[in-house]
Amino acid sequence: MINSMATHVVAGEPEGQPATGIPFFSVRDIHSYYGESYIVQGVSFDIFEGEIVALLGRNGAGKTSTLRTIARTDSPELKRGEIWLAGQELHSMRSHDAARAGVQLVPEERRIIPGLTVEENLILSQVAEPKGWEFARIYEYFPRLAECRKQEAVTMYGSEQQMLVVARALARDLKLLLLDEPYEGLAPVIVQEIERIVAGVKDLGITTIIVEQNAFAALKLADKAIILDMRQVVFQGSAREVLDNEELCHEYLAI
Repeated sequence: MINSMATHVVAGEPEGQPATGIPFFSVRDIHSYYGESYIVQGVSFDIFEGEIVALLGRNGAGKTSTLRTIARTDSPELKRGEIWLAGQELHSMRSHDAARAGVQLVPEERRIIPGLTVEENLILSQVAEPKGWEFARIYEYFPRLAECRKQEAVTMYGSEQQMLVVARALARDLKLLLLDEPYEGLAPVIVQEIERIVAGVKDLGITTIIVEQNAFAALKLADKAIILDMRQVVFQGSAREVLDNEELCHEYLAI
């Protein structure tokens, strides 16, 4: 059982939000399927502008599927529910429309295009309007990318590749950043570098959802935590509440 610090959630009625103010991003009772497999089962939550949210849970809890549903990828298929960003209804969009609306998904596999340099990867990210940061600003913020801009992107170190995929998102008109397992497969010293990158995203005030198996690392950066279990929300609250709640961490996060 979760103690009283946890927020029990009723589908379609997110709790634990400030009494005033309109959420910047809202997920309302979404249900998604991979074919006949019912994978996201009535997830609801709100995010306010500039918040970083850690979306947590054990393997198979539905975290990545929730991110992919938000990004409006073809799979999983959203069959019921609503997704709103800055007054726009994402639930009626396809992935390319959601990207134009400001949703940028950074997948676990990064999807850096082989055979292209760092700069060519950035150029491709700005083929479609609307554009975000100019390259000069990106290179100022990520000086290592400036040094490597003529290098084939897939030959860079893991931390440098992660810089690039975040930079690609910034090169678009970014309103909501979705990070899927940004620390996956990286050595501890590289994880520290990625933490610096994500902390920089927080300093920029970018509204962000992080899915990360390394729950402790994600919670250190996050303002808020949402925990999924059996593909449903079982907790919403501050990141500090989770870090301070040993019972909750043990039951749902194994930390």
